[in-house]
Amino acid sequence: MGIIKKFRIKSFKLNNPMIKLEKISLSFKNRKILDNISFSINEGQILGLLGPNGVGKSTIFNLITGLIKPDYGLITINSAKVNDYPIYLRTKKFKIGYVPQHGGYFHDLTLMENLIAIGEILVPDIKIRNEKINSLIAKFELDSLREIRASYLSGGQKKKLVIALSLLGNPKILLLDEPFAALDVLTIKMLQEIIVNLQNEHNISIILCDHQARDLLNCVDNAIVLSNTRIIAQGTPSQLVKDVAAKNAYFGESFKIS
Repeated sequence: MGIIKKFRIKSFKLNNPMIKLEKISLSFKNRKILDNISFSINEGQILGLLGPNGVGKSTIFNLITGLIKPDYGLITINSAKVNDYPIYLRTKKFKIGYVPQHGGYFHDLTLMENLIAIGEILVPDIKIRNEKINSLIAKFELDSLREIRASYLSGGQKKKLVIALSLLGNPKILLLDEPFAALDVLTIKMLQEIIVNLQNEHNISIILCDHQARDLLNCVDNAIVLSNTRIIAQGTPSQLVKDVAAKNAYFGESFKIS
């Protein structure tokens, strides 16, 4: 794959937080979902959220986009307090792209029709829109799939399409929900390299969540481990695999990064 680089360029700005969650708590029907969690992601950084299913990873994405509000705590994006920003204003103003675990495309449209449909919404100028679409098709090696109905694409091809759709709006922040779920090893490797390239080439702040620790840790700068409504560990991948709390609650003693 010609678009993929074989090395990392860690260019994120340590003193320039793009997103901050401070002392966030959230409950649903008397069930505590998140309890006093705080973390930040810097401009151009790749951050991973780890934990078993149901621990609140996707809930954090919903808090960032504005789909739900916290019961307590403060969310800031690019230094602006956004707790009261509605979802449409927040995603547009701060250029937030979202890649869901399932769907994110029109099943009955072809790959090209999907790109045109979303492009018409996000890129009004037809010349710029066509250039952007053709650039993304080349970037993700989708040219031979232009006229294939999206529902007929493989799992990896669908992921590339949805990422391409999210990039039409030139996001500054990209959220990926369980991007490696139900994919084979080679497709996971391809997606890991695409994610790293997005950081290297576009300086996008990327947050991805997954319950498969090894897949996630192989492509992030820092990660957070969630357990029982709280953050129990955070740091670089090499720091996390040595963290006693993370080992006891999630990784296990024999876990290693490949």
